[in-house]
Amino acid sequence: MHFRASIFSFILFCSSIAYAENPNVVIILVDDMGYGDPGCYNPESKIETPNIDGLAADGMRFTDAHAPGPLCHLSRYGLMTGTYPFRTNVKVWPEKPVIREDEDTIAKLFARNGYQTAMVGKWHLGFQENGYENPLPGGPVDCGFQSFLGIRASTDIPPYFYIRDNKAIELPTDHIDANTTEGWSPIQGEFWREGGIAPSLKLEEVTPRFTEEAIRVIEERDTDKPLMLYLAYPSPHTPWLPSDEFRGTSEAGLYGDFVTMVDDEIGKVLRALEKAGMTDETLVVFTSDNGPVWYDEDDERLGHDSCGPWRGMKADAWEAGHRMPFIVRWPSTVTAGETAKKTISFTDLFATFAEAVGEKLPDTSGPDSFSFLSTLKGERESFRPPIVMKSGRGLMTIRSGDWKLIDGPGSGGFSKPDNYTFEKGEPDGQLYNLASDLGETENLYSAEPGLVERLTEEMKTIAGPDLR
Repeated sequence: MHFRASIFSFILFCSSIAYAENPNVVIILVDDMGYGDPGCYNPESKIETPNIDGLAADGMRFTDAHAPGPLCHLSRYGLMTGTYPFRTNVKVWPEKPVIREDEDTIAKLFARNGYQTAMVGKWHLGFQENGYENPLPGGPVDCGFQSFLGIRASTDIPPYFYIRDNKAIELPTDHIDANTTEGWSPIQGEFWREGGIAPSLKLEEVTPRFTEEAIRVIEERDTDKPLMLYLAYPSPHTPWLPSDEFRGTSEAGLYGDFVTMVDDEIGKVLRALEKAGMTDETLVVFTSDNGPVWYDEDDERLGHDSCGPWRGMKADAWEAGHRMPFIVRWPSTVTAGETAKKTISFTDLFATFAEAVGEKLPDTSGPDSFSFLSTLKGERESFRPPIVMKSGRGLMTIRSGDWKLIDGPGSGGFSKPDNYTFEKGEPDGQLYNLASDLGETENLYSAEPGLVERLTEEMKTIAGPDLR
């Protein structure tokens, strides 16, 4: 259900003067980085992140921003379409496109408003696969991006090969054996799965290559048009492969070293914007797609909590699964050094960008997107309905004001307990007041039956037939 009535209107800017009125837009999405990793979110972090911290110092740091789902493909679908991922079948991504051909995206929004649109990095929203020697329809260049260099999924999910626009640059004809790292869990460290790999592709070179490509896009951009660049790093998701320069540079082990390297790569892109004279007229968004794979024993062993003050981790309904670092730098509009407490979802970028370029979205576009442009401008904050999401293993959650309702027991993700088995005497669900209980330690489900009923009805209203 859409809560924003609007009239469909395409606004085309037909001159370079009109184009120049719109900012360049650069979205930097990292992978599996936790709220507690950047120093600007966690003064006790054992990881140096000077470039992310610099973005926060020069921009607005959100403390209540949420991925649309706590897994890679869920999050990316919501970001691209402004639609909650539980409204579609995201599970088809290994063989088919998740985004429908007729579905609107932020890339299409920018393209029709005169932007040069480019994507670099991890897609993870599927292609119509029919042999990698054939074209791969349904990917970025069919979703509004005019150019793409990237990979189909994570660097631990084979086959491993680069895609230029909609074709494999080199087929994954070689084979790579699976790998794990002693001292970490089976899905941490230098972990990757066995499978096909392109002969010239080296997993440790993927992140630097995407930085190089992003810089090339910036340097060779069409200066008669504003640029929209979506840079989706596949890191610090596993495998954790810091270059020799960064090994041993953090106090958070191999993971921390890799995060420091990723921060350095981000710095290279930001310096490219500065060198090109684009900084003042560019809206930069930095965030992570979901929470980290980080266990309590990692915190105890290393003294670093990648999840920050939140409970759980990646895939969970608990906060660490989806509450993300989220920074916006926009020198012409955003006051430097600001902190925003407004609750937002990545889906809200669609409506925010549309308002920024002056387009009224139809109700069919970004149905779960609500602009927070007024927040960026320091004006009175706009109303946002409650956020609804589904965890990695199917628990539904609603966040309304300070209250959070989860419709079952356990994490609903990777943390234990993770399943739907109700223990004797256990409540049917979970209710937390995040204003007084950041760690989700006191379940008020049984104590607040009226509130549970109200939030359940709100969830049903927003999710409609998509509610499991």
